[in-house]
Amino acid sequence: MKKEKTLDTQLVDRAIRFATQAHEGIVRKGTDLPYIVHPLEAMTIVATITSDQEMMAAALLHDVVEDTGVTIDEIRREFGPRVARLVDAETDREVEGLSHAESWQQRKQATIDRLAAESRDAQIVALGDKLSNIRAMARHLRQQGDALWQRFNEKAPARHAWYYRQLAVSLSPLSDTDAYREFTELVEQVFEKSASNC
Repeated sequence: MKKEKTLDTQLVDRAIRFATQAHEGIVRKGTDLPYIVHPLEAMTIVATITSDQEMMAAALLHDVVEDTGVTIDEIRREFGPRVARLVDAETDREVEGLSHAESWQQRKQATIDRLAAESRDAQIVALGDKLSNIRAMARHLRQQGDALWQRFNEKAPARHAWYYRQLAVSLSPLSDTDAYREFTELVEQVFEKSASNC
């Protein structure tokens, strides 16, 4: 009888611990949920597409640079250059001279453009993040209705519709995956009544 090969999850285990510690005390916007549930869900989505441990680790770590005091250099030291590059591809860039709220459009356009030009691996990590986000939006929209939009820096649903529909275009090389199909279905479900551009 052939012995089954066991998957080495040491890197993912370390990333879970690292991300949990980095996000400690932070909750998901507008909820009481510990923030770590989002990176864990993003990693689970990535795992439906690939068993690549570095990609799963990047999904777990995708928000630590953007939302905590962790730097890309720390990610590189702890998890290696590939994980750091994948996390960097997912990290929102601030716009000099503008507040976070004022730079919303520029930051989102930069994300759309960056992801369209990224590798398939980086797009898969991004899809884990974006699908987790749109799942949460769909769930909270059912529970709260249009009050949902008040939790965001950008409060106009039509602008979120523009962003998510453009993300679907940028991530369309992944249209052969169930995760991408779920993403586009949820985008249309959430934004069916919103204009497709601002």
